[in-house]
Amino acid sequence: MEPAHNVSEFVLLGLTQDWESEQICFMLFSIFYALIVVGNLIIIITIKSSKSLISPMYFFLSYLSVVDICYSTSIAPKMISDFLVERKTISFSGCMTQLFFVHFLGCTEIFFLTVMAYDQYIAICKPLHYMAIMTGRVCGWMVLGSWIGGFLHSIIQTLLTTQLPFCGPNEIDHYFCDVHPLLKLACTDPYIIGLMVVANTGMISFTCFVVLVISYVVILVSLRRQTSEGRLKALSTCASRITVVIIFLGPCTFMYLRPSTTFSEDKTVSVFYTVFTPMLNPLIYTLRNEEVKTAMGKLWNIKVGLGDK
Repeated sequence: MEPAHNVSEFVLLGLTQDWESEQICFMLFSIFYALIVVGNLIIIITIKSSKSLISPMYFFLSYLSVVDICYSTSIAPKMISDFLVERKTISFSGCMTQLFFVHFLGCTEIFFLTVMAYDQYIAICKPLHYMAIMTGRVCGWMVLGSWIGGFLHSIIQTLLTTQLPFCGPNEIDHYFCDVHPLLKLACTDPYIIGLMVVANTGMISFTCFVVLVISYVVILVSLRRQTSEGRLKALSTCASRITVVIIFLGPCTFMYLRPSTTFSEDKTVSVFYTVFTPMLNPLIYTLRNEEVKTAMGKLWNIKVGLGDK
């Protein structure tokens, strides 16, 4: 039996309802989104153009940048344009489409971060077997598995949500379509589906967070056997990865590892993993990585040199 959808569109309440604050947010988030796209494109172009950045770490990093651009694009343009209008509407199908892509790309990013932690673990803890374990074929399957895992997670989440009856009200207290705010609008008790959301999104976020923390603890402990130079390089890489894990998976775990309730802090917390993480990833992975900075310098010199001729 098809669920009753008397609601043809939803009204997003956005980050704020204050007009002056919305104008400031419009300028700020426009800059943030531009930085996300440009920063991640620079990383992709640098890795694809450089002959020195051929290790699995950079292979995964290029895909992480692709996901970051797509993930922020599923949210930011709509959010930015909504700052300029009083009534922020989104169609029912548009809302479900956004829900799908937000969870598809967000979950894929979580899997990429986990895969990158595994790559780091093998590189530091089993350096002699690294090339035998992290072959091109294995890396390719890991990337494909991350995309498939994200898709399966999201399609389940979206199908569960679309099966709910929505008969009004239609105001979503958020700046994008997400599960918990939508569950509040359902014309039925969402407890069971809320538990499924926790079991799906919440457990993925929490499990990957725990796995990542344990893996980096093991890596840090194993650094005692490294030379001082190798230890410093590994510490720098680990520090950047741990930073990303905390600012992305920390808020995700807070948002989804709980029953179908919403808090006033939800919108602020969501900004961390929907905007700040995709924006900070290029800075974190380049400022703490000499190989990437060197490759960027060489690429820039080549481009400048070609332009001068």
